[in-house]
Amino acid sequence: MKDISESQARLKGIFNITVTPFTASGEFDFAGLSRNIERVIGLGYDGILIGGTYGEFPAMTAAERAAMFRHVMEVVGNRVPVMLCSAGSDARVVRDLTQLAGDLGGLPMVTPPFVSEVTDAQIVSFFKQMAPLSRTGILVYNAPGIGITLPPVVLEQLADIEGVVGIKQGDLNPTAIDQIANRLGGRLRLFCASDLAFLGPMMCGFDGISTTNSGALPEIILATYRALESGDANTARELHRLWYPYRALARRFGQPQLVKAAMNLRGFDGHHVRAPLIDLGPEVIGLVEQELRRLAADPRSGVTLK
Repeated sequence: MKDISESQARLKGIFNITVTPFTASGEFDFAGLSRNIERVIGLGYDGILIGGTYGEFPAMTAAERAAMFRHVMEVVGNRVPVMLCSAGSDARVVRDLTQLAGDLGGLPMVTPPFVSEVTDAQIVSFFKQMAPLSRTGILVYNAPGIGITLPPVVLEQLADIEGVVGIKQGDLNPTAIDQIANRLGGRLRLFCASDLAFLGPMMCGFDGISTTNSGALPEIILATYRALESGDANTARELHRLWYPYRALARRFGQPQLVKAAMNLRGFDGHHVRAPLIDLGPEVIGLVEQELRRLAADPRSGVTLK
């Protein structure tokens, strides 16, 4: 993407949150990362998100993240839009990665700086500093998992900042979703940050979703989204129900550990998580395999096992 206008035009649809495949010793597997990217692009995903919270960016150095940005953009080119997570607690790192992401043609995704006792005014000031650094604009990620949840009133202030092209909303409280959809819809792009419960935000008028579990179940999640996109809410609902047992496992054992385990079972390049996370043990992997076999037995899922 070359500028903010192109970012706004292309920032919609279903984006795969691409996990970062690490070797057993904790190194990047760039070849495996490339294969994962090509798989979802080939299936028809509208975009990808690299180095997010489920991409394990907090366990990476700034230099590693920059190297990953460059590698991914070389692989993708301009085929689909790419969100590049430049979040961090050190504003200097965020600044450098935000500028790099925009220079490479990606869209920087920025969270509030996750430091103790940061105020709303300081958060707004931070985003005002970051937005001009990227020629493609920035995407605000409201990520409760970092310990800060931005209320709708603050999101409205951020929406007024020149260069903010969208919000990825991780707080799925129905009241917050209703307020955001009706007060910010049409002003900038709105993304649901979770594939575990995206039907509601999409029905409220959100522009798209980002999905981690599509690394393991790309077929059924894409089919669910496309059904909803086409107005077939009944099919979307039934497909979403179909993989509920998998979602229950994801909520119980965490992501990206479960996604990577499921990817490995399917012959994809999930590989390992990086410390402090720990790979799932054999007993839990057995539960994941059991669920994958159940899905593979239902032709609606599109799931196959190696």
